[in-house]
Amino acid sequence: MSKSPESKKPRASRRDFIKTSSIIVASGAAASTLSVARGAHAYGSDTIKIGLIGCGGRGTGATIQAMNTKGDVNIVAMADAFDNRLQSSLRSIQSRHGAKVDVPQDRRFVGFDAYKQVLASDIDLVILATPPGFRPLHFEAAVNAGKHVFMEKPVAVDGPGVRRVLEAAQVAKKKSLAVQVGLQRRHEVGYKEIIARLQDGAIGDINLMRAYWNGGGVWVRPREDNQTELEYQMRNWYYFTWLCGDHIDEQHIHNLDVINWLKNGFPVQANGMGGREVRNGIDHGEIFDHHFVEYTYADGSKLFSQCRHIKGCWNSVSEHASGSNGHTNISGGLIYNKAGEMIFKANKKGDQNQGHQQEHHDFFALLRKGELPMEAEYGAKSSMTAVLGRMATYSGKTIKWEDAINSETKLADVDNFHSYDDEAPVQPNAEGRYAIAVPGRTKPF
Repeated sequence: MSKSPESKKPRASRRDFIKTSSIIVASGAAASTLSVARGAHAYGSDTIKIGLIGCGGRGTGATIQAMNTKGDVNIVAMADAFDNRLQSSLRSIQSRHGAKVDVPQDRRFVGFDAYKQVLASDIDLVILATPPGFRPLHFEAAVNAGKHVFMEKPVAVDGPGVRRVLEAAQVAKKKSLAVQVGLQRRHEVGYKEIIARLQDGAIGDINLMRAYWNGGGVWVRPREDNQTELEYQMRNWYYFTWLCGDHIDEQHIHNLDVINWLKNGFPVQANGMGGREVRNGIDHGEIFDHHFVEYTYADGSKLFSQCRHIKGCWNSVSEHASGSNGHTNISGGLIYNKAGEMIFKANKKGDQNQGHQQEHHDFFALLRKGELPMEAEYGAKSSMTAVLGRMATYSGKTIKWEDAINSETKLADVDNFHSYDDEAPVQPNAEGRYAIAVPGRTKPF
């Protein structure tokens, strides 16, 4: 029996179906059922093609972790502001996943506009891991390009940036795009266990929280000959607020996010203090080396927050809470009753340093099932929590959440950078030093 002409047509691949369905859903022609939108993102056993924008240590690590997940995940395009970082990242990824790396020279993009070329490539998902000051721009562009997104924290360094991320998140929802943010504690078993019990009332009404990221600090990259000011600041990005948001935003956000998760909300105001006690060299840019913030939540409960980059001091990276019926070491996975007796110990086995990997296992498993995680909103608001704290410590004022998130103070216009000859947002004085915030004199807005 001869086959009909219809039966001779090549069978459409799942990838073809995904692309076709995505177009239908985006056009609004068949918002007919949720199953269509979900089907548009059910990758099953298909290869998921990813691109990387920001090839530093975290971008490289996130890409390797994404490619460690079950199923085929191939990297096909990469971008960075600096060619040497891209090449180093590519070598690292190849050493772990050589067979899954398909990034020929014509899909290696360098420069301020390199992100556009990655987003124009045939990718399903993009990893955003540039310095945080660029995150709102890149996230908005990725959503507009119709890509799923994994983006590192923090997602912004100022109020306008946070609002931009929140607006792009709404577009992502309408386009049925998945978004994950690198706040990996939310994916660790021990954290999930203890937060669930605390939210169920294990220690009663929670009225006081404490959070710490106290350590010795991070790397310094001294100025090199023939660098322009903008290139110097971007290579030494951790020490410039317009790029990293200060270490309260870049690191301490993890602890602040845990408390926001616990409270299922965000602070309504903050006051604090901070400064530069020991890290005040010519290579230390403009950020503080210590912050202390008192956050107030809508129910009147308080969070006392510390982050410090000073060697030789008491160190802790942890979160704690006290309630009407006991207290808890959240990071340690321990709950105690009023008498100080331990009544619960979370399963922390395997959690240590595994959250970065688990978040990718979770993300790609959901994509393959056709589910669309959306973490942009709490990622943006936890970033705003850190920014709120920085505004309080820099100014010495009590700052309300609504005033901070609606502020028009934009630290840098990163959309208009095109070369390293462009003027950097902050400039050194004749001695090579930068203006430092002075509490009581520095304006918060």
